[in-house]
Amino acid sequence: MQKIHVLLTKEELDDQRLDGRVVIVLDVLFATTSALAALQAGASSVIPALDADHARRLASELAVGSAILSGELDAETLPGFAHPTPLALLRHELQGRDLVYSTTNGTVALRKALPAAHVYAASLRNARATIAHVLREHARSTVLIVCAGSSEQFNLEDFYGAGLLVSCLQQAPGQRSYSDAALAAAFLQQGSDALRCLADSRVGRLMASRGLDAEVHYAAQIHVDSVVARVVDGRLTRVAA
Repeated sequence: MQKIHVLLTKEELDDQRLDGRVVIVLDVLFATTSALAALQAGASSVIPALDADHARRLASELAVGSAILSGELDAETLPGFAHPTPLALLRHELQGRDLVYSTTNGTVALRKALPAAHVYAASLRNARATIAHVLREHARSTVLIVCAGSSEQFNLEDFYGAGLLVSCLQQAPGQRSYSDAALAAAFLQQGSDALRCLADSRVGRLMASRGLDAEVHYAAQIHVDSVVARVVDGRLTRVAA
């Protein structure tokens, strides 16, 4: 029977056996939502970095003019980097270019997950498409849904996203075993409103204080995108939904 687990923060990955497992990373506000927006807009790939210096090194290995550097640290845009939220990124010319991306939590979670057999990035916007792909390609594999969290702290918006993914799994044919954290996430999601959860979360309130409500509204839309993002050779790339 396929097993489904939810990890509340990226730090929990340190204690997990990842070989043979499928990992789905969520950083709803905003890393994985932004990465998926870039791929939807035609970016060739999104390359997750551990920090600003790592991002610069990665970019230096690419052809001049072929990459965009974007990122933040502790919610502040990195000097010389593009603003990392989805709508801000969509104002750049992304078609055919690589996005080298560094965030405090989401891109670090993706790097931590690399030892897994398969790694995906998900958001509320592509939850159904991601689960459909995972069930088609990895129907017997244990799935770890990883909330990036915030510097070892629980994040409401990521937990809501985990619940949405679990709800999609529950609606799909087949028998699965769910951890208590997975069931709790689904109960939260099924009894809550996406926009309210995101807007009321700590990060959502921070974005509102900076006049970025539209970014939160973008991230709160459910099942509106069909792009599926999988890590291949250290890069997030589009795969068939």
